[in-house]
Amino acid sequence: MKSLLTMLGLLAFTTTILSLIHPQQDPWKVPDNYEKMKNPVASDPSSIKLGGELYIEHCKSCHGVYGKGDGVKAANLNPSPSDLTSEKFQKQTDGSILYKIYFGHKDMPGFKKRIPDNEDVIEGSFGKTRSPGDLINYLRTLAKK
Repeated sequence: MKSLLTMLGLLAFTTTILSLIHPQQDPWKVPDNYEKMKNPVASDPSSIKLGGELYIEHCKSCHGVYGKGDGVKAANLNPSPSDLTSEKFQKQTDGSILYKIYFGHKDMPGFKKRIPDNEDVIEGSFGKTRSPGDLINYLRTLAKK
């Protein structure tokens, strides 16, 4: 019995060490219909201003003032919030970003119904309002800051 417990303990220890050395990939798979979507809202000063207001209300606490992933809630999240200024983030399509905002992943909550006047958004669309497009237009400006 003692050797069985020792073996189980060793197995648990080894598994833990291996998971730290080689963490499993957890891709945030975006469906093709979102991947190919284009933002229907023109990126103009008005849109960026409205998107910035949404960012402050819904995103700043985790992603930080400048989108670096260093908001006041960031330290308690696993994985850490994305750096929205990074090339990796900015290379994503508008539809990919929309999908991630809408549905979330792990500690990132989904905001599909939290976006103003977006409660009845049709699946696979930017919605009936400008708000999601405005938010994405604002997020695009973070790479330049």
